[in-house]
Amino acid sequence: MNHTSHPPAGVPARSAVNRRSFLGLMGLGVAAPGVLAACGSGGAPAGTSAAPGSAVSKDVLPTYAPITYAEPDFPSVNGSTAGYQSLPEELVRAFDSPPGSGGSYTAMTPLWGTIPPTSGNQYFEAVNKAIGSTIDFQISDGNTYGEKLAAVLASPDDVPDWVCIPTWNVPPRFDQAVANLFEDLTPYLSGDNAEKYPHLANIATDVWKFCVFEGKIKAIPYPGELITDAIFYRDDVLAAEGITPEVTDAEALRQLAKDLTGGDRWGANDMWTAATIIHRVPPEWTIDDSGKLLNRVETEEYRAALAWNASLYADGSIHPEAVADNSANAKTRFESGQVLITSDGVGAWHEALARQRGTNPDYSQRPFPAFAADGGEPLLFKGSPANIFSFLKKNEDKAKIEELLAVANFLASPFGTEEFQLINYGLEGVHYDKDDQGIPVPTDLAATEVQPSYIFLADPPVVNAKVQFPEYVEKFCTWMADAARYVTDPPFFGLQITEPPQFATLSLPFEDLEKDISRGRRSMADLDAAIETWRSSGGEELRAFYRDILESEG
Repeated sequence: MNHTSHPPAGVPARSAVNRRSFLGLMGLGVAAPGVLAACGSGGAPAGTSAAPGSAVSKDVLPTYAPITYAEPDFPSVNGSTAGYQSLPEELVRAFDSPPGSGGSYTAMTPLWGTIPPTSGNQYFEAVNKAIGSTIDFQISDGNTYGEKLAAVLASPDDVPDWVCIPTWNVPPRFDQAVANLFEDLTPYLSGDNAEKYPHLANIATDVWKFCVFEGKIKAIPYPGELITDAIFYRDDVLAAEGITPEVTDAEALRQLAKDLTGGDRWGANDMWTAATIIHRVPPEWTIDDSGKLLNRVETEEYRAALAWNASLYADGSIHPEAVADNSANAKTRFESGQVLITSDGVGAWHEALARQRGTNPDYSQRPFPAFAADGGEPLLFKGSPANIFSFLKKNEDKAKIEELLAVANFLASPFGTEEFQLINYGLEGVHYDKDDQGIPVPTDLAATEVQPSYIFLADPPVVNAKVQFPEYVEKFCTWMADAARYVTDPPFFGLQITEPPQFATLSLPFEDLEKDISRGRRSMADLDAAIETWRSSGGEELRAFYRDILESEG
């Protein structure tokens, strides 16, 4: 997968989401129990592990066959997230009978929350009955999951039958583990073979590309959003003050942040992620007009983003806690109105509404429409369509693999099905009751028993079904559909690349440098020196490594 075992700071390679982003991006449906906290922006590199130059053959990928059980109010546009403002009048039963064959399997998954009991858990019992197989979960604290995972993979006899692996938790030499420990799913899922598993075939081709290792499908994806980050502003506060922001370039955003600063209020939190978005900073590598391969830190876009972010700090528009590099309270500062502009993961939007609407019914935030720093056409780089995967342990009994894939097909049941409802909410009358609009409202037991688990093994394409906030669904889906027009594939998109280990820490000095230059502690001259050090310390070798891949792929 990626060449680091933790999510690095700043804007990462290939613009994937990190652990905090992922938590905020998770779409667990309507008022789902056990909703995870702490979404953020930025994240870990998105590439998955394979030999250099191993492009994904179309013959390997499942034949895409979209399924719709409930027509969305806002259909997907160019890969944007589809949206539902209301629940279907009647859910569809996708399975006449349980797909499993009665087998029992172990599964290892992370959880950023209270680990539920596995014994006597009515939720687990209900889902296992519905799938016709028994999944015995080995759930570990998500904050220390990487260490646990590394230990388990180092002992092949201890590897569970089904293993969930986020990209930010990939241990060293993971490509060897993929080859030696996990089943090749290509014979079951490639091409028209996927017809046997229609809900897996319902997952888009771009998502499956990231599940291919050394030319073979080795993983099942947890699909994500096309666009993971946004620049939000408090439209309720601005409207109350008679301000209608018209931000179409970087200078206008800078001036707005400056104008909003005064007294006990500041214009913005740290805006480094926003800076990279609007300045079209490539996620890792780019090819210039002459055909030269450039690392992001070598580009004029990167330099311009740093200079612009530094100007916000120089203006005094950034909250003092953000100046002190305190990101933990960024949401609180924004939601309380201490700051009025922030960068965050798109999932932060509905989470803030859920937190604030109870005490502040007028609370509202919106993302700025996509724009470029120079006022020209925006350019958004497509991130990894999946940042978390599950793998099936090798098994000589192919019937066992087929049973687990049948279970995965059940778990990937889309929104609008009884199966989706069960997986995400548990049992009606036990784990949730319906309000007068028919929206599931979690019971106290749900907080104990219904925690994210099965969704980490397989999940359908993400949709926005926060029907308790219908106006939010409309704003979200129309914003993303508009922004999707500007999304493009970065170089190496869909190629599964493991960088040689000697380059693992090569980019780390830039993380501190970005902070220091933004805060005026260091200068662009320091950036020039850091780039030269990067080139002489392995950057040129890394460039040659990637250039060889480009040439091998034509």
